[in-house]
Amino acid sequence: MNDVVRNNIERFSGFASLYDTYRPEAPETVRALLIAYLGHKPDTVIDLGSGTGLSTFPWRHEARRVIGVEPNDDMRAQAERRAKDLGADNVVFLPGVSTAIPCSDTSADLVTCSQSFHWMDPQPTLCEVARVLRPGGVFAVYDCDWPPSCCLETDVAYDALLRCAEASIERHVPKQDQARKWPKEQHLDQIRASGLFSFAKEVVFHVETHLGADAFIGIALSQGQVQTALRRRLPDIEQEMLVFETRVRAAFRDGEKPVWFSYRLRLGVKAAAST
Repeated sequence: MNDVVRNNIERFSGFASLYDTYRPEAPETVRALLIAYLGHKPDTVIDLGSGTGLSTFPWRHEARRVIGVEPNDDMRAQAERRAKDLGADNVVFLPGVSTAIPCSDTSADLVTCSQSFHWMDPQPTLCEVARVLRPGGVFAVYDCDWPPSCCLETDVAYDALLRCAEASIERHVPKQDQARKWPKEQHLDQIRASGLFSFAKEVVFHVETHLGADAFIGIALSQGQVQTALRRRLPDIEQEMLVFETRVRAAFRDGEKPVWFSYRLRLGVKAAAST
C-alpha cells in the first residue's frame, strides 16, 4: 500500500461515530435515479468507500445483496455494528480498496461511490468497477456540496473554519503525511475518458431538511480536514472552532432552520453484452 492510499484511509480514523451521527444518508433520489437507468431493481449493489454504511444501508430494501467495501477499520466496525442493530442480514462489509475490489467478475448490477471517489485513483478504480459490473450495469459517483445551504452567516463561518484547517495542515503537516484528493469536477470526464462505459451523464438535485445548530456543527466536525487539524492540535484550529460554533448558534437562535443539501451525481452505464 503506497503512502497516498494509506494517508487517505487514515484520514477517517477516530471519528466514525460522529461521522455516522451527522452525515446525511444516501437520498432516496439516488436510488430512484439509478434504478431508472439500470431498468430494474438491482440484485447486487457494491458500495465503494462505504464508510459507516450511510450510503449502503438504504439499498437493503431494494437489492437481494448489498456489499460495502471500506478500507478504514474504524468506519467499517461502525457499519458492522449498525448492520447488527438493524438486522440487515443481506448487507455485508468487506475490507478492501477501490483498485482491488474483493468481488468476482460481473457480479454487480450497481456500483456506487458516495462522497468517496475523490479519494480514489480514478482510472485504476474505473477498471475495477467495469470488471465487477454486469453488462448494462451502472456506476454512480455522487457528492453533496459543502457546506449545505442555510444562510449567509453559516456559509461564511463554515468557509472560514475549513480554510483555517486546510491552511494549518498545509503549513504544519509534512507533504508525505497529507491526504490526496482528485478533483470532483473531473469525475464525469474521468468516467468518459476510461472508455469503459457506453453512456455517461451528470444529474444535479437537492434535498431539503431542517437542522438545529448542533447538527450543523456536527457536519463541520465530520469533515476530514477539520478532524485532522483537531487531532494534531494544529495552531489556530481550536480557536477557529470556537468562533465557528458561536456564529452558527447565533444564526440558529436555539431553533431549527431549513437546510438544502445540493448533490451532483455522475453515472456511467457499462455496455450491454452483444447478441
